Amino acid sequence: MENEKQIAGEKAVDYIEEGMTIGLGTGSTVYYTILKIGEMVKKGLKIKAVSTSSRTTELAQSLGINVLPIDSVETIDLAIDGADEIDKDFNAIKGGGGALLYEKIVASLAKQVIWIVDSSKIVKKLGKFPLPVEIVPFGYTHTIKDFQNAGMNPILRQKDGKLFITDSGNYIVDLHLDEIDKPHELSIFLNSKPGVVENGLFLKMSHLVIVGRVFVA
Repeated sequence: MENEKQIAGEKAVDYIEEGMTIGLGTGSTVYYTILKIGEMVKKGLKIKAVSTSSRTTELAQSLGINVLPIDSVETIDLAIDGADEIDKDFNAIKGGGGALLYEKIVASLAKQVIWIVDSSKIVKKLGKFPLPVEIVPFGYTHTIKDFQNAGMNPILRQKDGKLFITDSGNYIVDLHLDEIDKPHELSIFLNSKPGVVENGLFLKMSHLVIVGRVFVA
C-alpha cells in the first residue's frame, strides 16, 4: 500500500495555489504530501502552513516550509490529511496517530478539506478500525469505566510500554466497536461524557477524498 499512499499524497499538492495557508495533517500518507510541498517550496512556491502535530511540524520545517502557530493565521485555505477509515458518505475515523484533536480543529477551520488514503481505507461501514477518543488524565480510570459499562471495549493506548500522551497532554482510549451503526449519535454521546476532549469521528468534514491506487497488468 506504500505506493498507493505516495500516489494519493503527491496528487493532493495539485490543489495548492500560490499564497495559500495550508493545514498539514499527520501520518504516513501526508508524509508524501509534505515531501512534495518541500520540493515545490525550494522551487519558489510561497505558502504558509499550520500543523496538526509536533511530528509534522518538525518534518515540514526541516524541508523549509513556513509553519506558523494556528492562532497567528486568519484563515486556512486548504487542509490535507489522511484517515484510518472512510465510508461512502465521507464519514471517517481518524486519530490512529494520536493527533485527532488538532486535526479536527484544523479541519473545522479550513475552507476546503482533502483526505488522502490508500484503497484499504475505504469501507462500507465504520468501526473495524478502533475509534480513538482523547480524554483528560484527571479521573481517566472512571472515564474508561464508563466506556466499559457501555460495552465499548476500551483500551488505553500505550506506546513503547508507556502511556501514550498526545501533544495536548492527554490520553487516548481506543474503542473496539467492530461496527458503528449511528456515527452521528455516537459522536454526540462520546463528547457528552465528562473527561472526553474529542473523539475520532470526522463526519462529513471532507470536500474531496483522493484514493491512491496501483494497477497491475
